Amino acid sequence: MSIFTVASRYAKSLIELAEEQNNLDAVKSDVEAVISILKSNSELLAVLKNPIIAVDKKQNILAAIFKDKANQLIVAFFNILVSKGRSNILLDIMEEFIREYNEKKGIVKATVTSATVLSETNLAELQNKITQEVNAQVILKNIVDPTLIGGFIVRVGDRQIDVSIAGKLNKLEKHFVSQGI
Repeated sequence: MSIFTVASRYAKSLIELAEEQNNLDAVKSDVEAVISILKSNSELLAVLKNPIIAVDKKQNILAAIFKDKANQLIVAFFNILVSKGRSNILLDIMEEFIREYNEKKGIVKATVTSATVLSETNLAELQNKITQEVNAQVILKNIVDPTLIGGFIVRVGDRQIDVSIAGKLNKLEKHFVSQGI
């Protein structure tokens, strides 16, 4: 079974448990904090991925780190994951939880890549337009790529709109090459 499939199943289980306890939004907040801690601590990730380290040691480490920082449901969930030998994909499961939470709540992530940082006004305006277009709540992230020269590229899910100068130059170059010019 692929990591994605396994992570998805565990993430769905955690979502269902959180919903049963009417605690989904709080658990989501804690999961975001867990992701942040895991991504910023490569040693912790190495311990979780190491098959030689004993299950009880991994459970104790996770409990010590998260017992005061996360909902007890998450700590109990970690114990189950570790006992099932899934601590190596803990980060994948937490990220999948966020993706499925966003899908459940109708939240769409979008990125706008621009040559310079966009102003708050421009970002808000673009976010409103994307929200109207996809008919969902949008979380918009601005990425700066000076090689675009000007304009921007918007990505929403698997759709992309490229109105950058670099993109137009590439299209023009391809046209010239196809015409033998």
